Amino acid sequence: MYRLDAPADQIAAALGAEPGRDVWEGGGVLPGGFAPVVVQGKETRRLVPRLWGVPPPPRGTNVVTHVRNLESPFWIGTLRHTEFRCLIPMTAFRGGNAWFGVEDCPVFAAAGIWRDSEVVSFAMVTIAGDGLYPLERVATLPLILRPEDYGKWLRADWKLAQDLVRPSTQRFRAITYS
Repeated sequence: MYRLDAPADQIAAALGAEPGRDVWEGGGVLPGGFAPVVVQGKETRRLVPRLWGVPPPPRGTNVVTHVRNLESPFWIGTLRHTEFRCLIPMTAFRGGNAWFGVEDCPVFAAAGIWRDSEVVSFAMVTIAGDGLYPLERVATLPLILRPEDYGKWLRADWKLAQDLVRPSTQRFRAITYS
């Protein structure tokens, strides 16, 4: 679960994208719900709505919301093709029983992939928590990208982009929602 408490035009400005016709007004995002992601077009990035959770692999039964095993045959083809990578904008993500944001960055992005087979959908790339303060008790975290790495995630060859798959160097802050 994550939150995106910003309207489409603010998201687009923060991530260097065109807002397009996305009508996102902000709020919580749950698996199975629609939310905007940023995709790289031929010349510009654009904000597009997608469903969180890609259809399952052939023998699977549940939609897949997180990409954990980057070597899996289910994901590797998608990851190797830049046109299927996306940025998942957020203002907070849930880690254990708490919410976290990125200091000095009201709208930030996690790495994601999207698919357009049966349903226009996306999944979030995650990494091990690795004891990141203040997230030491969180086992899995979204792969939060630094703004200067957004372009690399969206356009770089997989051999270069996979270097981004590591714990974030950004500082997180706890957020309280009432």
